[in-house]
Amino acid sequence: MSYRGRRRYRDDYDRREIIESPQDKLKSAIFKLGEVDPVEELPHLEKQIRALVPPAISSLSEAFRIGVTEQPYKIPYYAALLRLLHEQPDGEPSLGRQILEDIWKGFQTYVDQLAWRETRFCIHFFAHLTLANLVSIDSLVGLLQSLTAVLDEFGVSHGRAKRAALCAAEGLMIAGSVIKTNHASNATDIVNAIVAFNETTTSAKWIVHPMMSLPSTSVTTDNADELLDILLASLGALEKSGYAESLTSFPRPYADFPALDLESFTPFSLPSVLVPPEVIELENEMGDDAPIKKEEWPEYFIRLFENDVSPDFNTPKGYAVRTDLVSILDIFEVNRKECARILLEYPKWMLPGTFKPKPGAPVVDIEPVPGRGWQLESTIIETILGAFFILPESSQKSIYYMSVITELCKLSPSTVGPAVGKSIRKLYGYLSDGLDLDIARRFSEWFAVHMSNFGFQWVWKEWLPDLALVIQNPRRAFMRRALEYEIRLAYYERIAKTLPEPMQDPEVYVVPKQAPGPSFEFDDPINPHHDNAQSVLNLFRGRANAEDVISHLDALRSAVETSEDGHVNTDSIVRTIAIQSLLHIGSRSFSHLLNAIERYLPLLRHIVNSGATGNVEAKTDVMNAVARFWKYNSQMVVIVFDKLMQYQIVDPTDVVAWTFQHGRTEDDVLGSPSALGVLQWDLLKGALDKGNGRVSIARKKLTVLRKEDDDTRARAIAEDGASMEVDAEAKKNEMPENPALTSAIKAFSTLTKEQKSVLSRTLEGFMSYLVPSSPDVITEKAWHNRANWGKEEWNTWETWGWYRHFCRVYSPYLRTFSTTLSTVSFARLEGSTDPAAVLVQKVFNVAVGQE
Repeated sequence: MSYRGRRRYRDDYDRREIIESPQDKLKSAIFKLGEVDPVEELPHLEKQIRALVPPAISSLSEAFRIGVTEQPYKIPYYAALLRLLHEQPDGEPSLGRQILEDIWKGFQTYVDQLAWRETRFCIHFFAHLTLANLVSIDSLVGLLQSLTAVLDEFGVSHGRAKRAALCAAEGLMIAGSVIKTNHASNATDIVNAIVAFNETTTSAKWIVHPMMSLPSTSVTTDNADELLDILLASLGALEKSGYAESLTSFPRPYADFPALDLESFTPFSLPSVLVPPEVIELENEMGDDAPIKKEEWPEYFIRLFENDVSPDFNTPKGYAVRTDLVSILDIFEVNRKECARILLEYPKWMLPGTFKPKPGAPVVDIEPVPGRGWQLESTIIETILGAFFILPESSQKSIYYMSVITELCKLSPSTVGPAVGKSIRKLYGYLSDGLDLDIARRFSEWFAVHMSNFGFQWVWKEWLPDLALVIQNPRRAFMRRALEYEIRLAYYERIAKTLPEPMQDPEVYVVPKQAPGPSFEFDDPINPHHDNAQSVLNLFRGRANAEDVISHLDALRSAVETSEDGHVNTDSIVRTIAIQSLLHIGSRSFSHLLNAIERYLPLLRHIVNSGATGNVEAKTDVMNAVARFWKYNSQMVVIVFDKLMQYQIVDPTDVVAWTFQHGRTEDDVLGSPSALGVLQWDLLKGALDKGNGRVSIARKKLTVLRKEDDDTRARAIAEDGASMEVDAEAKKNEMPENPALTSAIKAFSTLTKEQKSVLSRTLEGFMSYLVPSSPDVITEKAWHNRANWGKEEWNTWETWGWYRHFCRVYSPYLRTFSTTLSTVSFARLEGSTDPAAVLVQKVFNVAVGQE
């Protein structure tokens, strides 16, 4: 076949119409329920399903299951559709009943697999079916009780208990009106079980509250709502109303259907279930094959608006809205545009009057509903930012939340834009009130990305009065950091022109004094080492071999020794010339940098292992040279350090030590030799992640090799015919060792020791900064007097914030080595009554679960 013939055949193939089977068309129709009006579509969809003869029960139940678990905001309407399908002529089996029985089988699979999200949405579905009289009340209560039993398990993890509590409580919230009537004591028992578990999480809440409260360990409800707290508050409100309020908090489209004849109709009885136990993976300080699981924390959602603007999440109505919006946000992570569209269409799935009508929309005569009439866009933005700012980390990538907000602004700029602006102003106001440092960092990243999508336009003049604040004040720090991120996304001159004139003055430290770029110390001909540096540069430009460059540096060292007076570290000067020259060659782009590093890896290894002073000082010289070369571009410092660790020129422990010892300089107007900022945290995080990541990779490799070795030995024994267990074990021990496995065990042990060393060194570094420190910074009186704080107070406060964040982010690893770390790192604090020493240890103890 000719090329044209093949092309025409392929085009014809691509244009072929995909023929859907009747079952596929029905599934698609079920998924798309409500594209126009869900209530009006229900009877039409019922007829469409009944028209398929014979009915494909498994296909229909699968469509319901997928619809319920991937479009949970439609659950009341799927319950109504199943209610319509239960009506059947006398003598014929109920189509709805058959579908429900098959749905239950799928639900049982979800439970067995511990698929908590799918399990939770199915329970929502069963609760609505109970209100529709399709599921027996007794069986639903039994299902909810089986979930609350999880809370009583010995050593149950916070994540497992939280998910089980959500399943049970939300099922009770939906069907509480009928459960309270028939099983009042059981409803109370479910609530009490959740209350008892929630009381055990107080310390953990303190360390992940969005508003950093170091002086007081009591957890406040100001400006933030915790998930289990709002769940219990909503249940409490329902209890007071006898669960009557649950009938007005969730849509019930099936409520207007004709009543079933309960004398001839028997509700479906949900079979009893047993939630499988959690797989417990033990770890010890020598390291096991078990992967380290990230500890899950209480979830705090930051509040931005008053209760007349967005829902009060502590009420059943507000909780229902929050649950739906967060579910949409998590499920549609694969498609941000679809997520934005569904969020803006959400009001049609809620009770009429829940949100204010859009401007210009026809007026509908709806009886006012107390506690409703919220602003949809403000509610959506508050929910997205609440999910984005969860500590210690959000469930989705940061860029996803930013992208959804951007798509919302594109879909409805006139309504979403003002909500975004109000959110930015509110968060900015929180900065000086103790907003968590990592949330402030994420806020500045989002602000910069959002500005980049909309022409970098912001009313900066609103913040001009804050230029009178001390430079280290969190509001000043936010301006500086946000503009630094904006410059990364555009270029220096453009961003500077968007600012009012007072902010453009370099002396106010809002924008950098110059554009990000390299700072080659030896570029100036006046520098005494200019010619030496040029000779090294010429070798790099000519792509000389690493051996030739090493020889030249050895000769250069002799020349420098001759020219200096003997009081200068010659090795240090030569290293700095070599490193900065190499960086100068690689400064044009990332690809140039990587090519330069990879080409001259032998040179870099020679540099860190040469000289009379040993490689510790050599590595410090290398990192000092990098930091000075990129002093106008902190992002490049982090990137180059990461590459140096990747190629094992420096170790994570070296980076941690350098960060605490050399990360700040005395002449740094913005910083302090006794404080850590965002750059220092980024360097620490890079080193910690590198150390932990290497252990994780080594663990996976070791697991594979052990399995392969066991399989090989088992086959050898089987082929040898060793029948007795004792003989088989003896035969197994006689086999030669696997060299690859032995090597992997040694590597894993070495990396685990390095991991422990990195964590220990970080802890000790924080303690050297914080203890002893000014106790005034961490007292209630001092915190209320923060308007008068100066440079040192704010710098110390910032360091406390990063220590708090370090402990909660790396708590799984700290817990693994908690015994050693407590014994070694905290040895000098034992018995100390210094407030700073007590607080340092308390934060650590909370993070590792010892308080």
